[in-house]
Amino acid sequence: MPILEKSPTGIKGFDETTYGGLPRGRTALVCGGPGCGKTLFGMEFLVRGAVQYGEPGVFMAFEETAEELTENVASLGFNLDDLCSEGLLSVDHVYVERSEIEETGEYDLEGLFVRLGFAIDQIGAKRVVLDTLEALFSGFADEAILRAELRRLFRWLKEKDVTAVITAERGNGTLTRNGLEEYVSDCVILLDHRLTEQVATRRMRVVKYRGSQHGTNEYPFLIGRSGMSVLPVTSLGLNHEVTNERISTGIPELDAMFDGGGFYQGSSVLVTGTAGTGKSSIAAHLADAACGRDEKALYFTFEESPQQVVRNMRSIGIDLEPWVEKGLLRFHAARPSLFGLETHLATMHSIIEEFEPQVVVMDPITNMLTVGTEAEVLAMLTRMIDYLKANGVTAFFTSLTEGGSPLEQTEVGVSSLMDVWINLRFFEGNGERNRGLNVLKARGMSHSHQIREFLLTEEGIRLIDAYLGPSGVLMGAARAAQEMRESAEAVKRRQETESRKRTLERKRHLLEAQIAAMREEFEAEAEEQLRQVSEAEAREDALLTDREEMARFRSTDTAKRTGTPTHTNGERKNTP
Repeated sequence: MPILEKSPTGIKGFDETTYGGLPRGRTALVCGGPGCGKTLFGMEFLVRGAVQYGEPGVFMAFEETAEELTENVASLGFNLDDLCSEGLLSVDHVYVERSEIEETGEYDLEGLFVRLGFAIDQIGAKRVVLDTLEALFSGFADEAILRAELRRLFRWLKEKDVTAVITAERGNGTLTRNGLEEYVSDCVILLDHRLTEQVATRRMRVVKYRGSQHGTNEYPFLIGRSGMSVLPVTSLGLNHEVTNERISTGIPELDAMFDGGGFYQGSSVLVTGTAGTGKSSIAAHLADAACGRDEKALYFTFEESPQQVVRNMRSIGIDLEPWVEKGLLRFHAARPSLFGLETHLATMHSIIEEFEPQVVVMDPITNMLTVGTEAEVLAMLTRMIDYLKANGVTAFFTSLTEGGSPLEQTEVGVSSLMDVWINLRFFEGNGERNRGLNVLKARGMSHSHQIREFLLTEEGIRLIDAYLGPSGVLMGAARAAQEMRESAEAVKRRQETESRKRTLERKRHLLEAQIAAMREEFEAEAEEQLRQVSEAEAREDALLTDREEMARFRSTDTAKRTGTPTHTNGERKNTP
């Protein structure tokens, strides 16, 4: 099927909302009250078209002169004189005096058509802006004539094949003062500048768009130093690039809780906790670590001045002043009540685009609730988070929680948008309050589920394992007292063990001495017994020898007395 051809406006976010811009060759109506940005919308449509898309344009004003318009838009970076001299833009002022307008059946806009047609043909314009219709049609009271002339004007612009923007003032209960322009226009854009609880905000809504889909929500829009920007949540796609590179948190123990590597670069990190838990201290560590890697860090503070932040961080051993002097760290301090949410967002976008940081800190985001509802703050932070992700910037947000509020709940409700959520809280017991830290979630990486005791020391933040005692988790003085008791008991057990060892050693030495003495006694007794045995054997041998000698002596003596020979064996020889 044929697709409606569109003319991009170049206004940030608006072309995404309208899926391409305004209908090419047709007329769009921009209506709203005073100060809502109608004239600026039309002027930026022409300037962006001339500079970015090579389409010259004509701006015909009925209230402001060309000189006044040039001065007014110069603050936005638009140089109309240069564009006019280059033939890309034509600015014309048509003076219309109400008393000079005659309402007759023969009255028409031929003079306007001739003048406008000449300007279009002179520069080959593709875009036209008429600002405003009320000044041109202020003399008409007959609705039929007014409607006829409006249709004739719109038909003439379509015949000239130009994309036209016509501004109109908002009426009482109607989009325009006459209540007719919105019906004959192909596209109707409503701008609103409202005041809510003393905070001014601007809103934009595409009321009508013939032949095309478009965003139908009401979106905040900004007017900054570079023009208008509309950043609706629905126009932001989740298609940003990701990386596996990690960056250090500046706290070694905290890095260890994220599998030893810290955060993913370009991720969004949320630290929640009650007042005084140490959220800003973790932010300072992250900024200090980034600057130590020669990366740029941007610190948005909504409660303290930059000088106060630098002074306070020195108490925990972090000196941020050298990084500020080197241009690696920049602070931007402002009370949320100073501007509306859109102005804050526009300011932050502008500073980020200029400074090009790798790390951005917002401390704390809950202060934004003073200038907007929770839904508005959530929408604003969603746009900021997506913007930083799209640029690969690591975003660090701190959020203040009320005492006694549920753990898995934040004041702003952005926890679901975050990649990493760290929670800080106080643990009360034994007459003191101690800080604890735990990681509630970390997308895409393993992380510790333990609660660590969080200490602020002169050398920075320290995280130590919380002691799990018989009565539960112990921290602070209770942990120290329990550790001292355990240390004393360990010393006592060690002493008892050493005493047992010494007693056993003494018994062993005593036993060995007894064994040695008994061995000596046995050896002496054995030696004596052996000597006695030897002597006994010697006596037996001597006795045997004596007996033999005696026996021989007796045999010899008997033979001599009887004359009977004897045998050698001592037996008598028998004779017959």
